[in-house]
Amino acid sequence: MQPVERIQDRIHHSLGVPPEVEELRAKVRKFAEEEVAPVVPQMEDGVEEVANFPGHLFRRMAELDFFRVPFASDENGAGYSTPMLAASVLMEELAYFSNTVAVIYDCQCVLAGRALQYASPELKMPYLSALMSGEKIACVAITEPEAGSDVSPSSVTTVAEPTGDGWKVTGRKRFIINACLADFACVLVKVEGRLTMLVIDMKQDGIVVPPPDRKMGMHGCLTSDIIFEGVRVPAANLIWQVGKGLRIALGTLTRGRIAVGASGVGMAQAAFDESVGHMKARQMYGKTLAEMQYWQFKLAERATQISMARDMYYKAALRHDTGEEFPEPETAMAKYYGTQVGADMARDAVQIFGGYGFMSRLGADDTNYRVERIYRESKGPEIYEGTNEIQKWMIARQIFGR
Repeated sequence: MQPVERIQDRIHHSLGVPPEVEELRAKVRKFAEEEVAPVVPQMEDGVEEVANFPGHLFRRMAELDFFRVPFASDENGAGYSTPMLAASVLMEELAYFSNTVAVIYDCQCVLAGRALQYASPELKMPYLSALMSGEKIACVAITEPEAGSDVSPSSVTTVAEPTGDGWKVTGRKRFIINACLADFACVLVKVEGRLTMLVIDMKQDGIVVPPPDRKMGMHGCLTSDIIFEGVRVPAANLIWQVGKGLRIALGTLTRGRIAVGASGVGMAQAAFDESVGHMKARQMYGKTLAEMQYWQFKLAERATQISMARDMYYKAALRHDTGEEFPEPETAMAKYYGTQVGADMARDAVQIFGGYGFMSRLGADDTNYRVERIYRESKGPEIYEGTNEIQKWMIARQIFGR
Protein backbone atom coordinates (compact mmCIF):
# COMPACT_ATOMS: atom_id res chain seq x y z
CA MET A 1 0.00 0.00 0.00
CA GLN A 2 1.05 3.58 -0.59
CA PRO A 3 2.52 5.42 2.41
CA VAL A 4 0.14 7.79 4.14
CA GLU A 5 0.76 11.34 5.35
CA ARG A 6 2.31 11.63 8.82
CA ILE A 7 -0.28 13.96 10.33
CA GLN A 8 1.81 14.34 13.48
CA ASP A 9 4.37 16.38 11.55
CA ARG A 10 1.70 18.92 10.67
CA ILE A 11 -0.42 19.31 13.78
CA HIS A 12 1.72 18.33 16.81
CA HIS A 13 4.20 20.92 18.04
CA SER A 14 6.76 19.65 20.53
CA LEU A 15 8.15 21.95 23.19
CA GLY A 16 11.25 21.21 25.23
CA VAL A 17 12.46 18.32 23.07
CA PRO A 18 16.21 18.77 22.43
CA PRO A 19 17.36 18.95 18.80
CA GLU A 20 19.47 15.82 19.30
CA VAL A 21 16.31 13.85 20.12
CA GLU A 22 14.55 15.16 17.01
CA GLU A 23 17.60 14.07 15.00
CA LEU A 24 17.30 10.61 16.57
CA ARG A 25 13.60 10.54 15.67
CA ALA A 26 14.49 11.19 12.02
CA LYS A 27 17.14 8.45 12.08
CA VAL A 28 14.80 5.89 13.63
CA ARG A 29 11.97 6.84 11.28
CA LYS A 30 14.21 6.30 8.25
CA PHE A 31 15.22 2.87 9.57
CA ALA A 32 11.60 1.96 10.34
CA GLU A 33 10.30 3.09 6.94
CA GLU A 34 13.05 1.49 4.88
CA GLU A 35 13.90 -1.67 6.83
CA VAL A 36 11.12 -2.50 9.30
CA ALA A 37 7.94 -1.73 7.34
CA PRO A 38 8.74 -3.96 4.32
CA VAL A 39 9.16 -7.11 6.44
CA VAL A 40 6.30 -6.63 8.89
CA PRO A 41 3.57 -8.44 6.86
CA GLN A 42 5.66 -11.59 6.44
CA MET A 43 6.85 -11.49 10.05
CA GLU A 44 3.36 -11.07 11.49
CA ASP A 45 1.90 -13.72 9.17
CA GLY A 46 4.35 -16.17 10.72
CA VAL A 47 3.98 -18.11 13.94
CA GLU A 48 5.88 -17.69 17.19
CA GLU A 49 9.01 -19.75 16.73
CA VAL A 50 12.70 -18.91 16.90
CA ALA A 51 12.95 -18.75 13.09
CA ASN A 52 10.41 -15.89 13.08
CA PHE A 53 12.46 -13.66 15.40
CA PRO A 54 13.62 -10.63 13.34
CA GLY A 55 17.31 -11.18 14.03
CA HIS A 56 18.41 -9.01 11.12
CA LEU A 57 16.47 -6.05 12.55
CA PHE A 58 17.91 -6.74 16.02
CA ARG A 59 21.42 -6.66 14.60
CA ARG A 60 20.70 -3.49 12.59
CA MET A 61 19.47 -1.70 15.71
CA ALA A 62 22.75 -2.62 17.36
CA GLU A 63 24.73 -1.41 14.34
CA LEU A 64 22.85 1.88 14.41
CA ASP A 65 23.68 2.26 18.14
CA PHE A 66 20.02 2.29 19.14
CA PHE A 67 20.75 0.02 22.11
CA ARG A 68 23.13 2.70 23.46
CA VAL A 69 20.45 5.40 23.53
CA PRO A 70 19.26 4.97 27.16
CA PHE A 71 22.76 5.04 28.62
CA ALA A 72 25.25 7.67 29.72
CA SER A 73 28.64 8.33 28.17
CA ASP A 74 30.48 6.89 31.17
CA GLU A 75 28.63 3.62 30.53
CA ASN A 76 29.76 3.71 26.86
CA GLY A 77 26.25 4.77 25.97
CA ALA A 78 25.08 7.41 23.52
CA GLY A 79 25.26 10.13 26.17
CA TYR A 80 22.01 11.96 25.41
CA SER A 81 21.17 14.77 27.81
CA THR A 82 17.66 13.27 28.08
CA PRO A 83 18.20 9.51 27.63
CA MET A 84 14.73 8.39 28.77
CA LEU A 85 13.04 10.85 26.44
CA ALA A 86 15.31 9.74 23.59
CA ALA A 87 14.52 6.05 24.20
CA SER A 88 10.79 6.79 24.41
CA VAL A 89 10.76 8.71 21.13
CA LEU A 90 12.65 5.79 19.60
CA MET A 91 9.94 3.43 20.91
CA GLU A 92 7.18 5.56 19.41
CA GLU A 93 8.81 5.56 15.98
CA LEU A 94 9.37 1.79 16.02
CA ALA A 95 5.83 1.04 17.21
CA TYR A 96 4.40 3.16 14.41
CA PHE A 97 5.33 0.33 12.05
CA SER A 98 5.82 -2.64 14.40
CA ASN A 99 5.09 -3.04 18.08
CA THR A 100 6.92 -6.36 17.80
CA VAL A 101 10.19 -4.57 17.08
CA ALA A 102 9.45 -1.90 19.69
CA VAL A 103 8.94 -4.50 22.42
CA ILE A 104 12.12 -6.36 21.46
CA TYR A 105 13.95 -3.04 21.84
CA ASP A 106 12.21 -2.32 25.14
CA CYS A 107 13.20 -5.68 26.61
CA GLN A 108 16.80 -5.49 25.42
CA CYS A 109 17.86 -2.13 26.76
CA VAL A 110 15.04 -0.21 28.45
CA LEU A 111 14.20 -3.03 30.87
CA ALA A 112 17.32 -5.20 31.14
CA GLY A 113 19.55 -2.16 30.86
CA ARG A 114 17.80 -0.41 33.71
CA ALA A 115 18.02 -3.47 35.95
CA LEU A 116 21.77 -3.67 35.31
CA GLN A 117 22.22 0.00 36.24
CA TYR A 118 21.55 -0.96 39.87
CA ALA A 119 24.49 -3.40 39.80
CA SER A 120 28.10 -2.81 40.80
CA PRO A 121 30.40 -1.67 37.98
CA GLU A 122 32.15 -5.04 38.04
CA LEU A 123 28.88 -6.86 37.33
CA LYS A 124 27.21 -4.20 35.23
CA MET A 125 29.76 -3.29 32.60
CA PRO A 126 30.48 -6.70 30.99
CA TYR A 127 26.77 -7.44 30.59
CA LEU A 128 25.84 -3.88 29.65
CA SER A 129 28.57 -3.71 27.01
CA ALA A 130 27.39 -6.98 25.44
CA LEU A 131 23.78 -5.73 25.58
CA MET A 132 24.55 -2.40 23.88
CA SER A 133 26.63 -4.00 21.13
CA GLY A 134 23.96 -6.61 20.44
CA GLU A 135 26.47 -9.35 21.12
CA LYS A 136 24.09 -10.79 23.72
CA ILE A 137 20.30 -10.87 23.91
CA ALA A 138 18.87 -9.95 27.29
CA CYS A 139 15.61 -10.55 29.08
CA VAL A 140 14.02 -9.61 32.40
CA ALA A 141 12.18 -12.37 34.30
CA ILE A 142 9.72 -11.00 36.85
CA THR A 143 6.30 -12.52 36.03
CA GLU A 144 5.35 -16.01 37.20
CA PRO A 145 2.30 -18.23 36.54
CA GLU A 146 0.61 -16.81 39.66
CA ALA A 147 2.53 -13.54 40.04
CA GLY A 148 1.97 -10.81 37.47
CA SER A 149 1.06 -7.35 38.68
CA ASP A 150 1.51 -8.57 42.27
CA VAL A 151 5.21 -9.17 42.83
CA SER A 152 5.08 -9.23 46.62
CA PRO A 153 7.22 -11.75 48.53
CA SER A 154 4.09 -13.80 49.22
CA SER A 155 3.35 -14.27 45.50
CA VAL A 156 6.84 -14.85 44.06
CA THR A 157 7.75 -18.54 44.28
CA THR A 158 11.10 -18.63 42.45
CA VAL A 159 13.58 -19.24 45.24
CA ALA A 160 17.34 -18.72 45.46
CA GLU A 161 18.80 -20.91 48.19
CA PRO A 162 22.15 -19.59 49.52
CA THR A 163 25.13 -21.87 49.00
CA GLY A 164 28.76 -21.44 49.93
CA ASP A 165 29.65 -19.58 46.74
CA GLY A 166 26.32 -18.12 45.61
CA TRP A 167 22.78 -19.43 45.14
CA LYS A 168 20.83 -22.38 43.81
CA VAL A 169 17.76 -21.12 41.93
CA THR A 170 14.56 -23.12 41.56
CA GLY A 171 11.26 -21.92 40.12
CA ARG A 172 9.35 -20.88 37.03
CA LYS A 173 8.87 -17.57 35.21
CA ARG A 174 6.18 -16.90 32.57
CA PHE A 175 5.54 -14.58 29.57
CA ILE A 176 9.24 -13.67 29.41
CA ILE A 177 10.09 -11.72 26.26
CA ASN A 178 13.17 -13.01 24.39
CA ALA A 179 13.54 -15.94 26.82
CA CYS A 180 14.00 -18.55 24.10
CA LEU A 181 16.86 -16.52 22.59
CA ALA A 182 18.36 -14.83 25.63
CA ASP A 183 21.99 -15.14 26.64
CA PHE A 184 21.29 -13.78 30.12
CA ALA A 185 18.35 -12.78 32.30
CA CYS A 186 17.81 -10.40 35.19
CA VAL A 187 15.65 -12.57 37.43
CA LEU A 188 13.51 -11.65 40.43
CA VAL A 189 13.89 -14.34 43.10
CA LYS A 190 13.21 -14.79 46.79
CA VAL A 191 16.18 -15.23 49.14
CA GLU A 192 15.10 -16.24 52.63
CA GLY A 193 11.80 -14.44 52.13
CA ARG A 194 13.33 -11.27 50.68
CA LEU A 195 12.92 -10.27 47.02
CA THR A 196 16.28 -10.10 45.25
CA MET A 197 17.51 -9.66 41.67
CA LEU A 198 20.18 -11.89 40.12
CA VAL A 199 21.85 -11.98 36.71
CA ILE A 200 21.63 -15.54 35.41
CA ASP A 201 23.44 -16.81 32.33
CA MET A 202 20.85 -18.70 30.28
CA LYS A 203 23.17 -21.05 28.40
CA GLN A 204 23.79 -23.54 31.21
CA ASP A 205 22.46 -26.80 32.55
CA GLY A 206 19.37 -26.66 34.70
CA ILE A 207 17.52 -24.06 32.61
CA VAL A 208 14.61 -25.23 30.47
CA VAL A 209 12.81 -22.88 28.07
CA PRO A 210 9.64 -24.40 26.53
CA PRO A 211 8.52 -23.44 23.00
CA PRO A 212 7.29 -19.86 22.54
CA ASP A 213 3.73 -18.94 23.42
CA ARG A 214 1.14 -18.33 20.68
CA LYS A 215 -0.33 -14.83 21.00
CA MET A 216 -3.05 -12.63 19.54
CA GLY A 217 -0.47 -10.43 17.86
CA MET A 218 3.23 -9.46 17.80
CA HIS A 219 4.22 -12.80 16.30
CA GLY A 220 7.89 -11.87 15.88
CA CYS A 221 8.20 -11.02 19.59
CA LEU A 222 8.66 -14.32 21.40
CA THR A 223 7.55 -15.00 24.96
CA SER A 224 8.23 -18.21 26.86
CA ASP A 225 8.41 -19.73 30.31
CA ILE A 226 11.79 -20.16 31.97
CA ILE A 227 12.16 -23.14 34.31
CA PHE A 228 15.06 -23.09 36.78
CA GLU A 229 15.96 -26.54 38.06
CA GLY A 230 18.52 -25.92 40.78
CA VAL A 231 20.61 -23.54 38.66
CA ARG A 232 23.88 -22.41 40.22
CA VAL A 233 24.43 -18.63 40.26
CA PRO A 234 27.72 -17.09 41.44
CA ALA A 235 27.67 -14.70 44.40
CA ALA A 236 29.07 -11.97 42.13
CA ASN A 237 25.85 -12.03 40.05
CA LEU A 238 23.79 -10.36 42.77
CA ILE A 239 22.39 -7.00 41.66
CA TRP A 240 22.81 -4.43 44.45
CA GLN A 241 22.04 -6.48 47.55
CA VAL A 242 19.70 -9.09 48.99
CA GLY A 243 16.28 -7.60 49.69
CA LYS A 244 16.47 -4.86 47.04
CA GLY A 245 14.73 -6.90 44.33
CA LEU A 246 11.38 -5.14 44.52
CA ARG A 247 13.06 -1.72 44.34
CA ILE A 248 15.01 -2.84 41.26
CA ALA A 249 11.93 -4.38 39.64
CA LEU A 250 9.85 -1.25 40.20
CA GLY A 251 12.65 0.99 38.95
CA THR A 252 12.94 -1.16 35.86
CA LEU A 253 9.18 -1.18 35.25
CA THR A 254 8.97 2.58 35.77
CA ARG A 255 11.23 3.18 32.81
CA GLY A 256 9.47 0.44 30.85
CA ARG A 257 6.05 1.97 31.48
CA ILE A 258 7.09 5.30 30.03
CA ALA A 259 8.40 3.51 26.94
CA VAL A 260 5.23 1.42 26.64
CA GLY A 261 3.14 4.57 26.82
CA ALA A 262 5.19 5.89 23.93
CA SER A 263 4.59 2.69 21.95
CA GLY A 264 0.85 3.17 22.46
CA VAL A 265 1.17 6.65 20.98
CA GLY A 266 3.06 5.23 18.00
CA MET A 267 0.33 2.70 17.26
CA ALA A 268 -2.39 5.33 17.76
CA GLN A 269 -0.66 7.65 15.31
CA ALA A 270 -0.29 4.90 12.74
CA ALA A 271 -3.97 3.96 12.98
CA PHE A 272 -4.92 7.64 12.85
CA ASP A 273 -2.83 8.33 9.74
CA GLU A 274 -4.20 5.26 7.97
CA SER A 275 -7.74 6.38 8.84
CA VAL A 276 -7.26 9.90 7.54
CA GLY A 277 -5.85 8.63 4.26
CA HIS A 278 -8.77 6.21 3.83
CA MET A 279 -11.37 8.83 4.79
CA LYS A 280 -10.10 11.25 2.18
CA ALA A 281 -10.38 8.63 -0.57
CA ARG A 282 -13.44 6.59 0.39
CA GLN A 283 -16.66 7.74 -1.31
CA MET A 284 -20.04 7.08 0.30
CA TYR A 285 -23.43 8.59 -0.54
CA GLY A 286 -21.87 11.09 -2.90
CA LYS A 287 -19.16 12.40 -0.60
CA THR A 288 -16.03 11.21 1.16
CA LEU A 289 -15.92 9.89 4.69
CA ALA A 290 -13.73 12.90 5.47
CA GLU A 291 -16.70 15.16 4.73
CA MET A 292 -18.95 13.44 7.26
CA GLN A 293 -19.20 15.43 10.49
CA TYR A 294 -19.41 12.39 12.77
CA TRP A 295 -16.02 11.10 11.65
CA GLN A 296 -14.56 14.62 11.52
CA PHE A 297 -15.46 15.09 15.19
CA LYS A 298 -14.28 11.60 16.13
CA LEU A 299 -10.87 12.16 14.51
CA ALA A 300 -10.62 15.61 16.09
CA GLU A 301 -11.11 13.97 19.48
CA ARG A 302 -8.53 11.29 18.72
CA ALA A 303 -6.01 13.85 17.44
CA THR A 304 -6.34 15.73 20.73
CA GLN A 305 -5.97 12.55 22.78
CA ILE A 306 -2.90 11.40 20.85
CA SER A 307 -1.28 14.80 21.32
CA MET A 308 -2.06 14.72 25.05
CA ALA A 309 -0.68 11.17 25.38
CA ARG A 310 2.51 12.15 23.59
CA ASP A 311 2.99 15.18 25.83
CA MET A 312 2.35 13.00 28.88
CA TYR A 313 5.09 10.51 28.04
CA TYR A 314 7.42 13.42 27.23
CA LYS A 315 6.76 14.84 30.70
CA ALA A 316 7.22 11.50 32.47
CA ALA A 317 10.47 10.87 30.59
CA LEU A 318 11.84 14.33 31.29
CA ARG A 319 11.08 13.99 35.00
CA HIS A 320 12.94 10.67 34.97
CA ASP A 321 15.83 12.37 33.20
CA THR A 322 16.10 14.95 35.99
CA GLY A 323 16.96 12.09 38.35
CA GLU A 324 13.55 11.16 39.77
CA GLU A 325 13.56 7.38 40.09
CA PHE A 326 9.77 7.08 40.32
CA PRO A 327 8.17 10.10 38.60
CA GLU A 328 4.54 9.61 39.61
CA PRO A 329 1.77 10.12 38.75
CA GLU A 330 3.10 10.95 35.29
CA THR A 331 4.54 7.47 34.67
CA ALA A 332 1.25 5.73 35.45
CA MET A 333 -0.67 8.34 33.45
CA ALA A 334 1.63 7.99 30.45
CA LYS A 335 1.38 4.20 30.42
CA TYR A 336 -2.37 3.99 31.00
CA TYR A 337 -3.43 6.84 28.75
CA GLY A 338 -0.99 6.19 25.91
CA THR A 339 -1.92 2.53 25.61
CA GLN A 340 -5.64 3.20 25.98
CA VAL A 341 -5.53 5.80 23.20
CA GLY A 342 -3.65 3.29 21.06
CA ALA A 343 -6.35 0.63 21.50
CA ASP A 344 -9.22 3.11 21.12
CA MET A 345 -7.83 4.59 17.91
CA ALA A 346 -7.10 1.14 16.48
CA ARG A 347 -10.68 0.05 17.13
CA ASP A 348 -11.98 3.22 15.41
CA ALA A 349 -9.67 2.58 12.46
CA VAL A 350 -11.13 -0.89 11.91
CA GLN A 351 -14.60 0.65 11.90
CA ILE A 352 -13.56 3.45 9.51
CA PHE A 353 -12.13 0.93 7.05
CA GLY A 354 -15.26 -1.23 7.31
CA GLY A 355 -14.79 -4.62 5.67
CA TYR A 356 -11.24 -3.70 4.71
CA GLY A 357 -10.50 -3.04 8.37
CA PHE A 358 -11.30 -6.66 9.16
CA MET A 359 -8.81 -7.88 6.53
CA SER A 360 -5.12 -8.48 7.02
CA ARG A 361 -4.68 -9.33 3.34
CA LEU A 362 -7.14 -9.14 0.46
CA GLY A 363 -7.23 -12.35 -1.54
CA ALA A 364 -8.18 -10.66 -4.83
CA ASP A 365 -5.02 -8.59 -5.23
CA ASP A 366 -2.82 -9.50 -2.21
CA THR A 367 -3.16 -6.00 -0.69
CA ASN A 368 -2.11 -5.78 2.97
CA TYR A 369 -4.14 -3.74 5.46
CA ARG A 370 -2.42 -2.47 8.59
CA VAL A 371 -5.29 -1.53 10.88
CA GLU A 372 -6.33 -5.11 11.65
CA ARG A 373 -2.80 -5.85 12.87
CA ILE A 374 -2.56 -2.61 14.85
CA TYR A 375 -5.86 -3.49 16.52
CA ARG A 376 -4.51 -6.87 17.66
CA GLU A 377 -1.15 -5.49 18.73
CA SER A 378 -2.62 -2.57 20.68
CA LYS A 379 -4.24 -4.83 23.28
CA GLY A 380 -1.05 -6.23 24.76
CA PRO A 381 0.34 -2.88 26.00
CA GLU A 382 -2.81 -2.34 28.07
CA ILE A 383 -1.84 -5.50 30.00
CA TYR A 384 1.93 -5.94 30.19
CA GLU A 385 4.35 -4.02 32.42
CA GLY A 386 1.51 -3.33 34.86
CA THR A 387 -2.12 -3.48 33.74
CA ASN A 388 -3.93 -0.21 33.15
CA GLU A 389 -6.09 -0.95 36.18
CA ILE A 390 -2.91 -1.03 38.27
CA GLN A 391 -1.86 2.32 36.76
CA LYS A 392 -5.20 3.88 37.74
CA TRP A 393 -4.74 2.51 41.24
CA MET A 394 -1.30 4.13 41.41
CA ILE A 395 -2.75 7.44 40.27
CA ALA A 396 -5.51 7.12 42.90
CA ARG A 397 -2.88 6.60 45.59
CA GLN A 398 -1.34 9.93 44.62
CA ILE A 399 -4.75 11.51 45.16
CA PHE A 400 -6.00 9.71 48.27
CA GLY A 401 -2.78 8.36 49.79
CA ARG A 402 -1.82 4.79 50.51
